Amino acid sequence: MVWLAEHPLLAALAAGVLAALGGMLGWWFNDRLGARSLERARRRADEFLRQARREARKQRREVLLQARQEVQRERERREQDWRQRRAQLLGRERELERKRRQLEEAQAGLEQREEALETHRQALAAREAELEALRAKAAELVELQNERLERISGMSREEARQQLLENLRAEARYEAAALIKQIKDEAQRTAEMEAIKIISLAVERAASEFSAERTVTQFPLPAGDNLKGRIIGQEGRNIRAFEKATGVQLLVEEGSDVVTLSAFNPVHRELGRRVLEELLQDGAIHPRRIEEAARKVRRRLEEEMRRAGRETVKELGLRGVHPEIVQLLGRLKYRSSYGQNVLLHSKEVAYLTGMMAVELGLDEHLARRAGLLHDIGKAVDYEREGTHPEIGAELARRYGEPEEVINAIASHHEDCEVTTPYSVLVAAADALSGARPGARRRSVAEYIRRIEKLEELANSMEGVEQSYALHAGREIRVIACATKLDDARAALLASDLASRIQSEVDYPGKIKVTVIREVRASAFAHGTSPHESA
Repeated sequence: MVWLAEHPLLAALAAGVLAALGGMLGWWFNDRLGARSLERARRRADEFLRQARREARKQRREVLLQARQEVQRERERREQDWRQRRAQLLGRERELERKRRQLEEAQAGLEQREEALETHRQALAAREAELEALRAKAAELVELQNERLERISGMSREEARQQLLENLRAEARYEAAALIKQIKDEAQRTAEMEAIKIISLAVERAASEFSAERTVTQFPLPAGDNLKGRIIGQEGRNIRAFEKATGVQLLVEEGSDVVTLSAFNPVHRELGRRVLEELLQDGAIHPRRIEEAARKVRRRLEEEMRRAGRETVKELGLRGVHPEIVQLLGRLKYRSSYGQNVLLHSKEVAYLTGMMAVELGLDEHLARRAGLLHDIGKAVDYEREGTHPEIGAELARRYGEPEEVINAIASHHEDCEVTTPYSVLVAAADALSGARPGARRRSVAEYIRRIEKLEELANSMEGVEQSYALHAGREIRVIACATKLDDARAALLASDLASRIQSEVDYPGKIKVTVIREVRASAFAHGTSPHESA
């Protein structure tokens, strides 16, 4: 150190060398430390980059998955809509094809009928020409024969006609006397059946409660909430769905808070009424909801009808009734006639028939069975052609009912011959149930129209002076002109008037026609005065 102090140049050089070495050493250390920091920063940046890439890939997978799920849902929804539309189109196509076939069959039938009618018309024309020729020839022969008879008999045509009428009158009187005797003899033979009928009509022992139910065809809507628009739906699709699901036509009138349900089938009307009630209570009205409600209500209604039929059969103590008959009895719960519930009416007739059968020594259960089933045809008379006695007899025969029941069903409106006493009892009980006060709804105006119609028909007959409708329109009494009608024509007048009433007047039960022909003869006896006697 002393040496360096003595040589300042060397000292400066040494200081410079030391400073350079110190700088180089500092630079080396700084470089090593900076490289390590850069390496750590680079590694950290690479880690961040890899993590960002992983997050990006994860988010991309999630977005792709969500997009695929949304596309799948949209595809399924569109496929479902397409299947529904395709099913609807196929259904409409099948319906159109069925209608087309029906139209073609109907057209072919009409063409065949036209051909048959044309052939028949030509045959009739030829026959008419032949008959006209025969008629002309017969007229010539008759004229020739009359001339010959006049020459042979020495009598004119008028004299011969008078002689013939006298002979016919005598012969007719003899035949009438024989016919009267025959009728009396037959009445004597059938006196027992007539006695049963008279007793049956006189029995009025049933006093059951009766609730006259009427099928609802008008449905009142609650105010507000634009219910009409919701019921109609967009472009009327709700109404179309309702009519397709229930078979009932739905009529919505402007300016009215009432919806009209129109259908011939009373069960369908009840189904439509219940479905509409459920839709309004639920508030959701669209085609799918309408179909669901219709299915649910139909199952419930069918179960109610089956239960009503089973309870009725059980209540009357009947056994061995076919399940189809039981089902049809349940359908009568929603069928009415003149406002009278047909099922309750049938039960009442069954009880009445059973009571009368017991009094007359007949089978009570068989009588109840016939009374209960007498109107069974009304369960399907809106689906088949024919009167309800004809349809009911056919159903009873198909499902193995006894012959007494079949005849009672077929003859309770005198559509065929009565063969058993049970038929008479059923007809009598049916008349009692329908005729008793309060059983059937009839307005005063309708009653007055029926009375006026009866008197109008009677007054239009030839030889009638006056007519009076009695006993609430169940009897019509006619005063005949004695100078215009004799006894035989009076009887014919009663028969003709009864036939016209039966064909032109709508009425329950029977109407009795009585024709009165009265002849009064007057004369005066003149006595002698006292002076003349003296």
